[in-house]
Amino acid sequence: MLRFALLTLLALPLAAQDRIGTVQLRVSTDRSDWRYDPGQPVRFRIVAIQDGHPLTGVKVSIRIGPEMMPPKIEQTATLTADGITVEGGTLNEPGFLRCIATLEQNGKTYRGLATAAFQPEKIQPTQQDPADFDPFWAAGKAALAKLPIDAKVAPLPEYGNALADCFHVNLQNVGMGNAASRFYGVLCEPKAPGKYPALLSVPGAGVRPYRGLADMAARGVITLQIGIHGIPVTMEQSVYDSLGAGALSSYNTFGLDNRDRYYFRRVYLGCVRANDFLTSHPKWDGVNLAVTGGSQGGALSIVTAALDPRVRGLAAYYPALSDVTGYLQNRAGGWPHMFRADGPQSHRSPDKIETTKYYDVVNFARRVKVPGLYSWGFNDETCPPTSMYSAYNVIPGQKRLLLALETGHNNIPEQVAEVQTWLLAFLKTAGR
Repeated sequence: MLRFALLTLLALPLAAQDRIGTVQLRVSTDRSDWRYDPGQPVRFRIVAIQDGHPLTGVKVSIRIGPEMMPPKIEQTATLTADGITVEGGTLNEPGFLRCIATLEQNGKTYRGLATAAFQPEKIQPTQQDPADFDPFWAAGKAALAKLPIDAKVAPLPEYGNALADCFHVNLQNVGMGNAASRFYGVLCEPKAPGKYPALLSVPGAGVRPYRGLADMAARGVITLQIGIHGIPVTMEQSVYDSLGAGALSSYNTFGLDNRDRYYFRRVYLGCVRANDFLTSHPKWDGVNLAVTGGSQGGALSIVTAALDPRVRGLAAYYPALSDVTGYLQNRAGGWPHMFRADGPQSHRSPDKIETTKYYDVVNFARRVKVPGLYSWGFNDETCPPTSMYSAYNVIPGQKRLLLALETGHNNIPEQVAEVQTWLLAFLKTAGR
């Protein structure tokens, strides 16, 4: 019976073989630099590839409009072997025009996008700079300074390597009202005796554990990778998953109606406290201190560089919390998009809008005077480029922008290598 079944399978004609593969839906602009002047038309090219060859005869849905806004153009077209070109219109002012294409194949939806830039260097923020911004944060730092660091350090031998030792660290930080809280992270330091530069690594959004930057420490840098939620950063992943889905869900809007109780007050000051610890480290060289991170961490990098004069430089990927009020002016705003929606579930109340003036990265960017490397892509839908340029364009300090045009809310190996090379070189030469 088994021999008969095998013979039957082998006898099936080739035509009975099924075929499946991943579809790559690619959207591109008609200019290789993705840049246009206001009023110039954009043409988007759309092509789908499967198994290395064009996918033809399938329908693609197309939506075109200013990023994160309702589309101005909606249409359906059939793909050909050469792809299709669609007229995207234009923008009459600085900003970004985005084409999003989707198609259905084998029961799955595939998506591609491209974003045309219109004089992004001229984008200006919508967020207001309150007159008492500096006194507000000076008072916060004064309250922090009254609290001893009270560092508690425990070895993490399994996190280190041949050249670096790692430790779980928790520090005393400001809390709600007069209560103190704790701030946690993973310290990695070079094993060899000597004096070294220091790097604060600040986290992206979410709730997760951290392992530190042992590889960077092995290259001669003291590193402290922090969490922001006032909980240990070395627990099981399931603990963070539960907190992220429960008690810490939507933490980015906790207390938004009160500038003294907004969630990020403790976070921003906690980053300064982390630097208090780093600059007290016996192996610190006494001069060189930088901060780096992406998304929420990109925001915290800018915030920390603005708040803490000990910071000599920063590297920020796609900074969040930038120009969050953009939506109130009918354009894209930054993560966490608290003002995107109107209606019963909206955060668009005067007290919440007022609070963001003291936490928006735009207003910290206005105060960044140290050198920085910034990096993002035009296709980011989490931290829209309009919001990021709103912050970047008002930075008075020395700045360099490294664009990975096609990326969304992610980075690519070449981008990471460039940023790390810059950071290492900066940390070892900035104080000379």
